[in-house]
Amino acid sequence: MHTSVIEAKQVLEAAERGSAAGFQTSPRREDLSAAVHRAVALQTAGQWPQARQSFLQILEVDPANVAALHSMAVLEANARNEEAALAYVERALAQKSDFQPSLQVRETLRARLAARAGLGRPNVHKLNVQALEAQRLGNLTHAATLLETALQLDPENFVALYSLAVIRNQCQLPELALPLLQQAVRHHPTQSKAHFALGTVLQGMGLHEAALASFDRAIETDPDSMEAYNNKAGLLHTMGRQKDALLTTEAALQRNPQDTKSLNNRGYLLTEFKMYPQAAATFGQLLALDPDYELGRGLHLFAKMHACDWTDFEQDKKLIIEGVRAGKRICSPMPFMAIAESVADARKCAEVFGQHKFPPSPTPLWDGKKYLHRRKRVAFISGDFRQHPVGYLLVGLVERLHGGSIETYGISSCMPDGSDTYRRFRCGFDHYLDVQDKSGLEVARLLRAHEIDIAIDLSGYTAGSRLEILSHRPAPVQMTYLGYPGTLGLPYIDYLIADRCTIPEHLAHGYSEKILHLPHCYLPRDVSVLPSAAPQDRQAHGLPEKGTVFCSFNHDYKISPAVFDCWLDMLREVSGSVLWLMKLNDAARANLGAYAAARGVDPKRLVFAQRVPDIADHLARYRLADVFLDTYPYNGHTTASDALLAGLPVITMGGETFASRVAGSLMNDLGLGGEWVCSDLAEYKRKALRTAARDRQTNVLRKHLEMKCEAGWAVDCEMQAHALIKAFENLI
Repeated sequence: MHTSVIEAKQVLEAAERGSAAGFQTSPRREDLSAAVHRAVALQTAGQWPQARQSFLQILEVDPANVAALHSMAVLEANARNEEAALAYVERALAQKSDFQPSLQVRETLRARLAARAGLGRPNVHKLNVQALEAQRLGNLTHAATLLETALQLDPENFVALYSLAVIRNQCQLPELALPLLQQAVRHHPTQSKAHFALGTVLQGMGLHEAALASFDRAIETDPDSMEAYNNKAGLLHTMGRQKDALLTTEAALQRNPQDTKSLNNRGYLLTEFKMYPQAAATFGQLLALDPDYELGRGLHLFAKMHACDWTDFEQDKKLIIEGVRAGKRICSPMPFMAIAESVADARKCAEVFGQHKFPPSPTPLWDGKKYLHRRKRVAFISGDFRQHPVGYLLVGLVERLHGGSIETYGISSCMPDGSDTYRRFRCGFDHYLDVQDKSGLEVARLLRAHEIDIAIDLSGYTAGSRLEILSHRPAPVQMTYLGYPGTLGLPYIDYLIADRCTIPEHLAHGYSEKILHLPHCYLPRDVSVLPSAAPQDRQAHGLPEKGTVFCSFNHDYKISPAVFDCWLDMLREVSGSVLWLMKLNDAARANLGAYAAARGVDPKRLVFAQRVPDIADHLARYRLADVFLDTYPYNGHTTASDALLAGLPVITMGGETFASRVAGSLMNDLGLGGEWVCSDLAEYKRKALRTAARDRQTNVLRKHLEMKCEAGWAVDCEMQAHALIKAFENLI
C-alpha cells in the first residue's frame, strides 16, 4: 500500500497522551499515545505480528482510534487480506471522512478486488506504461494504484515492483518500499538497479551495513554502476569511514575517469584529509567537464582558500556572487560566508541551498497542538558535544541550564571522543540521547514522542548538519543557534538566536527567521577554563624576545588576500615585528610565505604556532602577543573570544553579514566596540599599529580586559543562561 502508519500519526489526538513507557497488556486510555507510538515503531521495523497485536489492544480500549484503524488496514493489505483491510478502512473513514491516507488505501483495495474478480483483467505491460506516464506527470497516487493492479496480476513483475518501490520511497514511506525491493532482488537477482534501490532505501532507514551489502551486490552485477559506487562512498563517509569512501571513489574513477559525481566526491574527501591542492585540482577537473556542476565553483574556491592559494581569487569570487544572485546552486552557504559582504547575498545563497538540500516534509509530525508541560522541554541537536569549538563554547551554558525551569535534552549525533567536554555534556543535559545511528525521520519521531517544546539546531550548514531532522517539524518551535553564523533560509526554522550587534534591526531583512535577541553577546563562554597563570616565554614559542607580535589564530580559509596585504604593510612599517599565525597545512604555509616574499617581506617573519595539549596554556600564550588581528569578512568567533579572555586587544572590521559582526559583538559587550571595531582597512591598520605600539604595562585596554577576565565573564555566562531561559518561557 502507498500509505502508512507514519501518516496515521497525524491523527493521534484521538487519544489522550500518556507516559512514554510501553505496555504489556491492554493499554489504559491515558497510555494510548505511547501505545500507538510503540506500535508504529514495531510496524516501521517490519515486526508486523507484534504491531498487529499492539493495534488490536489499542482498539479494545478505543474502537474509534483512527490511527490504529488505518494501521490495521495497511497491515491486512500487506498480508493480502483485502476484505479485512477494506473493513478497517471504512471504519477509519467513518470517524474521519477526509483522511487522505485511508482514502488512498480504499482506492487501491478496490482496484485489487476488481482485479481478483477478473473484471476486465488488463494487460500488465499496458498498466506499467500507464503508471510510468502518470508518475512522470506527478500523479503518484494514480501511478501507485495502476502498479498495485499490475502486481495483483503478476506479483513478480520487475517493472511494477521497482516503480512502486520508487514511488513509496518518494512519498517518504521507506518501510513500504522495502518489501517490494526485497521481492525484486529475490526474483531478479541480476538486476543491478534493484540492488541499488534497495541499498538506497536501507541507507535512508539507517540500516547502514545492510545498505553497503546491497551497493556491493549492485556493483557485482554491474561493475560500471557509477550510482552504486557514489552512494556507497557517501554512506561510508556518513559512517566515518573516510579512507574506505576515498578508495571506493578511486575505484569508480578507474571505471570512468570522467564521472563528475565521483570527481566531486573525491575532491570533497580530499579536503577532509586536508589535501587541499589535490582537492582543488580535482574540482578543477570537474569544472572543466561541467562548468555549471552543482556547488562545484564554491568547493573549488574553498579548497584553494584553505591552501591560501589566491590565484584568480577576484574572478572566482565575482563568478560565485553573480551565480548566487542569479539563483544558481553554485556555492554552499559555509564557503560563501568567507567571501560574502552583503547580507542579502548570504540569505539568497542559504535559501537556494536549503530549499534543495533540506526541503520541508509534506507530512509534518507536529500538528499544532500546544503542550502543557510544567517545565518547557528544550532539545539541542548537534554533532559537536565534544572537543570542538561549538562544544567548547556551549558546555558552560548547558550546565547553567541544568535543573532549572526548563528541561534540557542533548540530541547527539557525534562519535564520543572521551574528552572532558564530552563527559560534561553527558552530565550537563537533563537527558542525553545518542542518535548517531538513526535516520533524520527516526530522530524527528523521537523528538515528537518526547513532546519537545523547542528544538534547537546547533550546526546549521556546517559539517555534520542534521537539519533533515527539523524538516519533519517535530516541535512547535524550531530554532538555529551558535554553530552557523547566518540565516538558514528554511520555512520550518522559526527563530535565530542572536543579539542586536550581530543582527541590528536595519539588517533583519537578511534573515528568514524571526530574531530572538539576547541582551548580551549571543556567543556563550565557558569560564571553567581560564588562561594558565604559568609564565609564558616568547622564545619557547618561536617568537622574538623583543619586537611587536601581531597575532591571528583564525582558520586559513578566513584569510583574504586584501587583509593579508594589510598585515604585510604593518610588518614593513614596524621593524622587527612578526606575524603569529595558527599552525596551518603545508600548502597554506608555503603559499603565504611565497606571497610575502613576492611583496618584499621575509617569510621568516611569519611564525606558525604549534598545537599545545592544554587549553589553559593555549589561552595563556595569547598574552605574548601585542594585538590580535581579526579576519574579514569572516571574523574570528572562538578565537576572538579566546584572545579577549586572555586580555589581548582585538582589532576587527565589521560589515553587514552575521559572520563579519561577531568580534564586534564581543567587543561591544566589553564596552569597547566603538573604538576597536573598524569600518575599512585603512582604519583597521591605523588602530592596529597604534594599539601594538602602546607600552604593555600601561595599556589601558589590556588592564580593562584583565579585570573583565577575572571578574566579569562568569557573571556574563550566568546572565546569558538566565536570558535564554526567560526567552524560552515566553515563546510558548
